[in-house]
Amino acid sequence: MTPDPQTLAEAATWHYAVALAVLALMGALGHVSRAVFNILPDRLSDRPMMDLVISDGYSWTDMVFNTEYDEAGYYRLDSLHNLRLAVCWAMLSGLIVLLLVPDASKVTAYWIDWGLAALVDLFWYRVKTFEW
Repeated sequence: MTPDPQTLAEAATWHYAVALAVLALMGALGHVSRAVFNILPDRLSDRPMMDLVISDGYSWTDMVFNTEYDEAGYYRLDSLHNLRLAVCWAMLSGLIVLLLVPDASKVTAYWIDWGLAALVDLFWYRVKTFEW
């Protein structure tokens, strides 16, 4: 349950840093899932314009940013270029949402504070109930 955004405190700079770190992890997870769980190849021909028309997995952003594919047309998991693209897209889109959507930064700061408080409570619970 999220409280009323009007009662929440403003997000601090470290909230944005934590949010960007989480978004970077989500981008890396998206990169891995696109490469591993892709059943059909993204590139079906050697011509980019033809792939834009006939392929569901190949889009104009892949053509513009030169996403790397293997010989069979699948998205390359071992490409650092693809990893950087996925992480940067996730971080950039998340930062834009945090900056432009009203109260998104307040709600994000609330969930970050709540998560950290839960981790601290869990740590002290484990310390209190620890047995040799």
